[in-house]
Amino acid sequence: MRKIFRGNKFIVDNSAKEFRANEKIMAPELMVIDEEGNSLGIITREEAMTEARNRELDLVEVSPKAQPPIAKFMDYGSFKYQREKQERKAKANSKAVEIKTIKLSLRIGQHDIDFRTDQAAKFIDGGDKVRIELMLRGRENQHQDLARENVEKIIAGVKTILAETGKSIRIEQEVKKQGNILSTVIAPS
Repeated sequence: MRKIFRGNKFIVDNSAKEFRANEKIMAPELMVIDEEGNSLGIITREEAMTEARNRELDLVEVSPKAQPPIAKFMDYGSFKYQREKQERKAKANSKAVEIKTIKLSLRIGQHDIDFRTDQAAKFIDGGDKVRIELMLRGRENQHQDLARENVEKIIAGVKTILAETGKSIRIEQEVKKQGNILSTVIAPS
């Protein structure tokens, strides 16, 4: 358990689940399972500890919320190592979905629209979400319909590019105005 200190507060990080082992087990009675997976029944904590010492193994509480808690005879160091190894492997294989932002202006040219459309299609093809933002400045706020058309052009262009590869998109957030920014979020489906 790590403590992360930030300012006057500290945050307890319980990301790695700790299992109670040997003397740290508090329950008076336990449902005990041996190293082969056979149930030994419900016995007291002291009897389970002596049996674990006789077998030269650790007593590890694998299910603390069960009534009575379930404990197993195993080599705790090896168990902990294997568990950390699995977590590292799962973390390495997982990919966090990012939101990539594409910024436009009202006076954008057709070539730039095509370029940004290709960019958005690549991002979505890679599995990321895309936020399309169009900032309106000054008198441009009077032409929201033109701004909405530019955003719709990009969405339509991305749909056609991805349709060629057999993929599609879904609109996660409709085109809406927040302050002086017109934005939408599209994602792979």
